[in-house]
Amino acid sequence: MKLHAGGFILAVLGATWAFEATAQDAATVVAKVNDTEITLGHLAALRAQLPAQYQQLPADVLFRGLLDQVIQQTALSQDAAKLITKRDELTLENDRRAYLAGLALQESVKAAITDEAIQAAYDARFATAEPGTEYNAAHILVKTEEEAAKLKTEIEGGADFAELARQHSTDGAAAGGGSLGWFGPGMMVKPFEDAVVALKAGEIGGPIQTQFGWHLIKLNETRVAEAPALEAVREELVAELEQAAVEARIKAATDGVTVIRSDEGVDPALLNSPTLFGN
Repeated sequence: MKLHAGGFILAVLGATWAFEATAQDAATVVAKVNDTEITLGHLAALRAQLPAQYQQLPADVLFRGLLDQVIQQTALSQDAAKLITKRDELTLENDRRAYLAGLALQESVKAAITDEAIQAAYDARFATAEPGTEYNAAHILVKTEEEAAKLKTEIEGGADFAELARQHSTDGAAAGGGSLGWFGPGMMVKPFEDAVVALKAGEIGGPIQTQFGWHLIKLNETRVAEAPALEAVREELVAELEQAAVEARIKAATDGVTVIRSDEGVDPALLNSPTLFGN
């Protein structure tokens, strides 16, 4: 049975717990299980891991529930000490290693994500960038070049582009007369984008082949792309700053240690061996 921070049942919802008005800190002992002390700090650390709904409980109810859980876990862990295998020992080492690594990365990320850093990242991307161009276009997508060429001839003869798109186009834009709305560089596959960029407003290009089929493209209009508001891209900038901070911290940590690898000749299949840890 596995107990975890959010898994205990609070059976004492009406209970109260009185605290002495004396100096108390993380080292204050609140219980002993045989020779193992349980401190106020143990309970506070466990509380920090609880889901939000548990953290809203009254302090006295939460205190008693956490204390009961830690007492139970301590008793069970003492009882299980004789059951620990080599695999268990290594798992505990891995868990501690992963936890400490996470602390290091959290520290770096916290230091990297400031309003000043976010503003600087925004300015670097948008403040000095040349204004881009956005395009408003429509297309007709069909399976063959011959069909596309035939439709283009009809359009040149006076047929309505949007109506032909509704009748013949094979993609979801057909219902809207082939309209693709506004899009910027990089949002369309390259052959399609190149064809759009080469057109002037009102012109029709194609047939153009992409992996989707054959296109006729009508460029309706263009406009200068405005830089997005900082708030609109804040999450994206934060994610980039976090990634950069994580990569920098990992590089700094690995560059600062001596690593001697001795994995040459080790059979990777041993990872799956049922006898790796003995019997």
